[in-house]
Amino acid sequence: MIKKMLKENNEIMTSSEATKERLLRWNSKALIVIIIITLPLLGGCSGLKSYHYPKAETGIIDLTQLQFANDVVLLDGQWEFYWNRLLRPGEAETHMAGYIDVPGSWNKYASNEGTYTGDGYATYRLTFLIKEDERLALKIPRLRTAYKLWVNGELIAAAGSVGIDRDTVIPQYLTKVSFFDAHQGENEILIQVSNFHHRIGGMTESLKLGGESQIIDLKLKSIVFEFTIFGSLICIGTYHIVLFFFRRKKDSSTMYFGLFCILIGIRTMFGGECFFFYLFPEFSWEITHKILTLTYYLGVPIMLMFFVSIFPEYFNRYIVKTAQIIGGIFALIVILTPARFFTVSNFLYQIWSICVIIYIMSVFAKILINKEDDSWFIGLGVLALLISSINDIVFFSPWMNNNELVFLRTFLKIGNLTSIGQFIFASINSFLILKRFSDSLEKEEVMIAKLTEINTHLDELVFQRTKDLAESNQKIENQNLELERKNRALMRLSFKDPLTGVWNRRKYNHMIEREWRRCIRYQRPIALLFLDIDYFKGFNDFYGHMAGDECLTKIGKVLKNSLSRSTDMVARYGGEEFIVLLSEAGKEDAIKTAEMLRQKIEDLKIPHEKSPLSYVTVSIGCTFSVPDINSAYHNLFTTADKALYQAKDAGRNQVKFLSEANCRATLGQVD
Repeated sequence: MIKKMLKENNEIMTSSEATKERLLRWNSKALIVIIIITLPLLGGCSGLKSYHYPKAETGIIDLTQLQFANDVVLLDGQWEFYWNRLLRPGEAETHMAGYIDVPGSWNKYASNEGTYTGDGYATYRLTFLIKEDERLALKIPRLRTAYKLWVNGELIAAAGSVGIDRDTVIPQYLTKVSFFDAHQGENEILIQVSNFHHRIGGMTESLKLGGESQIIDLKLKSIVFEFTIFGSLICIGTYHIVLFFFRRKKDSSTMYFGLFCILIGIRTMFGGECFFFYLFPEFSWEITHKILTLTYYLGVPIMLMFFVSIFPEYFNRYIVKTAQIIGGIFALIVILTPARFFTVSNFLYQIWSICVIIYIMSVFAKILINKEDDSWFIGLGVLALLISSINDIVFFSPWMNNNELVFLRTFLKIGNLTSIGQFIFASINSFLILKRFSDSLEKEEVMIAKLTEINTHLDELVFQRTKDLAESNQKIENQNLELERKNRALMRLSFKDPLTGVWNRRKYNHMIEREWRRCIRYQRPIALLFLDIDYFKGFNDFYGHMAGDECLTKIGKVLKNSLSRSTDMVARYGGEEFIVLLSEAGKEDAIKTAEMLRQKIEDLKIPHEKSPLSYVTVSIGCTFSVPDINSAYHNLFTTADKALYQAKDAGRNQVKFLSEANCRATLGQVD
């Protein structure tokens, strides 16, 4: 009997070892997947393709060979530079100009007037050439530390308040996307920059120029990327801190790891796209810079303490203590002094940080040589974290912003990689926790196998567990149903325009495609009305945007209440433009409905001092079509848009009908 039990126990242990080997193989594959997924982020977070684009020379950049529908170009190179002058459009051509490399600071810019420090003000000017008139957009990064930007004499962006001394300058970090009409041939970008609050002044990051959709897409991708990193790090950090406080046996590594994740997560919101300033645009620049610097100063000793808590026997306690003291001293300097002071000392802490990173890497080399448990696994995460940290330290140091050493940017082209490195490290650490959990699960399985031999109530236990599992599955099913209901409600909200309460452009795109296919199937007509509020810009300028929003809301309500058929829909297409879709409606119905809507809006008698009629009116273009498989619903919109412009050209406050055939004929004549 004893021999039999020993034999069965040996079989159980053999099975456990096989399971452990399979789990280790699975973890190795999972690690490879993480690296494959996350490492491309290091090269792709800039959002630009690795094409060769022209650079500015002597203040001029030739972009006539680019297609802005596909390209986004960095406006790097030599810009005209006017030191200690805040010039406005038209004034730059009357002054002598030097040239300065952008991106880069003006700290070490050499000219006949001497060497410049971070304090001061200047004007940058660039002329770019394009081959045809286009609607373009600029993605403007953080400029140090206040600026105004004109394109072709039009002020399109500003951050903070530009001035000639510390009392008149209000610093602000705010990335922006601005749109403008570019003309064939020469176009001018003029930027006033002032800095009296940071040790580095000037344009230290690249401006990006491209088509509207490309720049907006680039901006949205950057925000989504940073929010993903931010959310992941905050969740992981919070989880580990809560885990530390709820565990009976305290493990300090989870606390240090959680704090480090949260610090890097917070830093992500203040760097890069600076999304925090979109939520709180009036937030103090000084406090912001203190928070950014503190996350860095405190992150170094906390990161070191995390590694010490995992491998305490490998780290020198005197070096660890020194790192804590230095981090505390520099943190106090940040808290007690203004940014203009502690940003100067930041250079010393960067050197110290590199020394700490080199020390950690040397310690991990010893750990790997000694083949400590999981050392190779965590070593990869540490490598990603340390390399990204070194990249950011060097990228944002004065070395990278001095014009003499601009060649460094050939090797380090992207900043703000610490959060990515931390995300990789956090992911790998999470898989380590999973592996340890798997090991614990294996031991539990062995215990269950032994208990099975002596458990006389196995059937009762199985029944109870089956019952619990059924109840759990029922709860999960109920939760899934509730989640599905909430998702449907959220989808409905995503199709509504929040201001007017009518459908939005997204809903229109969804409906027109569906109705178009239905009308093709049953050979039914479909009509489209395109409405535009007359002189609405003048209305906004005269009465203010709040009154403009109220006007849009009233018109949206009238349009919505005036359509009686369930198949009809009204949507806000954008700005002061509305679109009405009339399924199974011909020419007469379209014109009749359009005239009825025009009259009802006119009957509102909304005062409009800037309109010839003294009240708000609309112009409406309408068309209809009987779709077939060779037609496209985009042509319906194009025809309605052309009819709208005819209504405007004819004096506004009227309805114009245009058929697709006449529209094609008109376009052919234009061609």
